[in-house]
Amino acid sequence: MYIYVFGNEDIKEDNKAIIAAKKIKKNFKDINFIIIKPNQDLPFEGDVVIMDTVENINEVRLVDLNNEANVLLSPRITAHDFDLAFQIKYLRKLGKIGNVMLIAIPQNKKVDYLTIQSILRKLVAQDIQGS
Repeated sequence: MYIYVFGNEDIKEDNKAIIAAKKIKKNFKDINFIIIKPNQDLPFEGDVVIMDTVENINEVRLVDLNNEANVLLSPRITAHDFDLAFQIKYLRKLGKIGNVMLIAIPQNKKVDYLTIQSILRKLVAQDIQGS
């Protein structure tokens, strides 16, 4: 299973997903955390799981990006965020990606590593079951 990790290590408000991935990856041998650099093209096809820092949320949560209302086309912290939303919509329109889930980490709150790990365990279990 792949988790595509977005953010910018140099910007405090946008680096929480990268820090979290680096901290917890040793606990998940079945997951490859792939850090996507700003302005890098998305390397995925099929079903996708993304981890990113999100503005205006209070807790870590799993967001279903198959619901178009959850994919905003406005920039948040960097142009990278705009590019992600745009590319998801574009790749979906082209039929290049399937289901897209986002592990959303609050921008201005302490990172809840236990909740992230719980979400990841559920996703791995679903992946093993093939659902």
